[in-house]
Amino acid sequence: MSPRMELNADFSKPVFTHTNAIEWLASPMPGVERRMLDRVGDEVARATSIVRYAQGSAFPEHTHGGGEEFIVLDGVFQDEHGDYPAGTYVRNPVGTRHVPGSETGCTIFVKLWQFDPQDQEPLAIDLNALNLQADPQRPGVTRAPLAERDYERVALEHWKAGTRVSLVGEGGAEALILDGDVSHEGESYARCDWIRLPAGQAAGLVAGKTGAQLWIKRDHLRHITTPGQVA
Repeated sequence: MSPRMELNADFSKPVFTHTNAIEWLASPMPGVERRMLDRVGDEVARATSIVRYAQGSAFPEHTHGGGEEFIVLDGVFQDEHGDYPAGTYVRNPVGTRHVPGSETGCTIFVKLWQFDPQDQEPLAIDLNALNLQADPQRPGVTRAPLAERDYERVALEHWKAGTRVSLVGEGGAEALILDGDVSHEGESYARCDWIRLPAGQAAGLVAGKTGAQLWIKRDHLRHITTPGQVA
């Protein structure tokens, strides 16, 4: 067993990450590499990562003991259930199984071991086809809900250029920039950069000159569980 890793494991602290500055690390399978964003555990871990599949690479069949959700950032991700092109958001509940890989190569943003076991609804959503609606409480913001649960709220949001937005969640907040850029305290964050805020903390963000599209999860950091713990 590989040693236990703790990366950005203090969930009481904010994290602002330039993902492209993180080194690619080999996974146990040839052709599959990871940029780790947060991680608590060994090879089986509560983890948030960017994962890159080389052409023709794959993982063997496995069960998601803590659930899995991912966004295909480029290329086509595949398993026995189908092909998932760039822009697909997938939720695989606790207990689901598959053989993931990519004939053409792909990159995904993936979160492991962060599902409520009672949440058994699988999802596969084409983010490119969503009809975003204006948020009446936040001028310049349009959004589409992806998953509304008791333990978390997930949405796709577009922020018009120059829009100032307070990223906040009573139970924490997390954002992955899918397109465009945002700035925070004079620093710019672009495509695939990642932000995580602890419960009750806010960050003022400003959308860049072309606006920004973000995947955002809120209220999911009230209770942190890791493999071996009961949710």
